[in-house]
Amino acid sequence: MRTPNHLDQTLLALADPTRRAILQRLSTGETRVTELARPFAMSLNAVSKHIRVLERAKLVRRRREGREHFLSFIPKPMDEAARWMEAQRSNWTARLQALDDLLQEEDRAAASARPATKGRTR
Repeated sequence: MRTPNHLDQTLLALADPTRRAILQRLSTGETRVTELARPFAMSLNAVSKHIRVLERAKLVRRRREGREHFLSFIPKPMDEAARWMEAQRSNWTARLQALDDLLQEEDRAAASARPATKGRTR
């Protein structure tokens, strides 16, 4: 598993809708940076800044061929983040279930300790 800093970089990269859209596009295969930037209503420089965040998170690999830059998606950091999230979910589910069990037991104990009031009149 990668270090917490790598997880932070992955989550930071995934936090932005433009970067998620870039990854969605790259999930269909390698593409040129200029092709990737075309559908976005922003400058190529702005798209490049998003790409650099994705590269720091190791979610994107750049390949140069002459003057052309090609990008491809690397799923491993996302898979690691998903495993971390699943571990956290499992941990909290177990802890919340234990708390629920404890509270249910306390409710049963309190109910059995109360004097019976059935059939009494005041």
